[in-house]
Amino acid sequence: MALAGRSLHSGRAMTPRDTAAATYENPAPTHGMTPAQLRAAFFRTFPAVAPAIVIGAIDQTIVAAALPAIAGSLGALESVSWVVVSYLIAATVAAPVCGQLGDALGRRRLLLVSLALHAAGSAVAAAAGSFGWLLAGRLLQGAGGGGLNTLTMAIIAEAVPPRERGRFQAWIAGCFTLASALGPVAGGWLTGAFGWRAVFLVQLPAAALAFAMALRAPARPGTAHSGARLRFDGPGVVLFAAFVAPALFALSLAQGLSLAALPGVALLAAGAALALWLLLWRERRLRHPLLPLGLLAEPTVLRSNLFTACGHGALVGLLTFLPIYLQSARSLEPGAVGVLLLPMAVGGGIGGLSAGRLMAATGWSSPLAAAGLALATAGLAAAALLAATLPVSGLAMLFGVVAFGIGLSYPVSQINTQVAAGPARLGAAGASVQFARTFGAAFATALLGALLFGSLAAGDPRVAELFAEVVRDGAAAVLPRLPGPEHAALREGLAAAFRAAFLGAAALTTLGAFMAWRVPLRRV
Repeated sequence: MALAGRSLHSGRAMTPRDTAAATYENPAPTHGMTPAQLRAAFFRTFPAVAPAIVIGAIDQTIVAAALPAIAGSLGALESVSWVVVSYLIAATVAAPVCGQLGDALGRRRLLLVSLALHAAGSAVAAAAGSFGWLLAGRLLQGAGGGGLNTLTMAIIAEAVPPRERGRFQAWIAGCFTLASALGPVAGGWLTGAFGWRAVFLVQLPAAALAFAMALRAPARPGTAHSGARLRFDGPGVVLFAAFVAPALFALSLAQGLSLAALPGVALLAAGAALALWLLLWRERRLRHPLLPLGLLAEPTVLRSNLFTACGHGALVGLLTFLPIYLQSARSLEPGAVGVLLLPMAVGGGIGGLSAGRLMAATGWSSPLAAAGLALATAGLAAAALLAATLPVSGLAMLFGVVAFGIGLSYPVSQINTQVAAGPARLGAAGASVQFARTFGAAFATALLGALLFGSLAAGDPRVAELFAEVVRDGAAAVLPRLPGPEHAALREGLAAAFRAAFLGAAALTTLGAFMAWRVPLRRV
């Protein structure tokens, strides 16, 4: 059993916390399913939720390439970052809400509701005649997206015992990484060919397909169907939103390292801290809180969430800034950039599949994540040292290795938290992982952006101005009009700045590897 593995392989005696956690262990046999049972579970469960997984993953990156066109069309250049931040806020708040309601009312039911919300948000955003309506659509999309990522994990966890979940979580990791990496490519092509509204319109038939497939997912009643009264923590949701919204927007403002933005960042951070204190004060006094603090305090859950936040944050930060690097420092066309991002998608998918197979065969979990994140650290350190001299194909392969290492950690974090939570709290476990990844992505993007702008600000001010123009208007609009000396200075300045960013990402994966090695749960 996983409990025995926890005590034998953590190198310490059982504690009262361990004993309490043991009551939530999945009673399914850990020796595995027969091949026939596994095939039946796969063909019934994974195809039913795979389209929802892809939608939830690609929606976080597909809009990035359309931001300049959106800003120009709606006249919202200074506020365009809210298109991304609003989605992150809604997705982060929705994750624990959908987790709690899914545990109580049934996870498939909430998955269908999430898909409907996402489709409604896509329609509103596509038809938006003003920036305010676009933000309303993105909030709806985020509310649906937060539920998609949380509930698909829980539905799969319902179907199979812990060790066999590795195979399914591996396929999820592959879909997630592939969709995340292809999002900017698809968004750029759609925007160039049909306009920015196509980025949202294309998601409507995708949501309809995902809805039809989700109807085939296993439907199990929630705890409320067994006679238990549904207790929903409404004030907790308000306080959680009051914490998440200013915290994420403060990170977005801090990314630019502007002294003028410092008072606003400090005010937002103070508001977020106050809301968090009130939220924790309330949640400790409720029998049915929105945030299961007892679960989150478990070392397995806490450290698994920390390492997945570090790994996922590093990956999203790289996917955010690598296209800018390849276009501005290497003078590549957008189409070529998309091709060079494919090794990251393939590497991440292979990493997830490899981790799933290894977990199913050996039962090892956390050491796989630690090894994968350590490999990613080595790759990022090599990129920091060699990026300026490597050919673009070699650089693409190197980042494929980085994505492979991070991909190894994705299934592990999900399964660790699910085993620690037990069958009754699978939604809460999935919500905690989704929150960790979303917040980790926001923090890492702000950190890497701060390192980039900070390095540039320490050098030639004109290079910093040019880089800000590239980020705001796009490389295709800025680079062709630059004289040769300025273009060369920009390339040199970006090489030094991205060296700092790659080292920052390496620091994140190093912390993630340390946390993964410190997870008490070693085998499932």
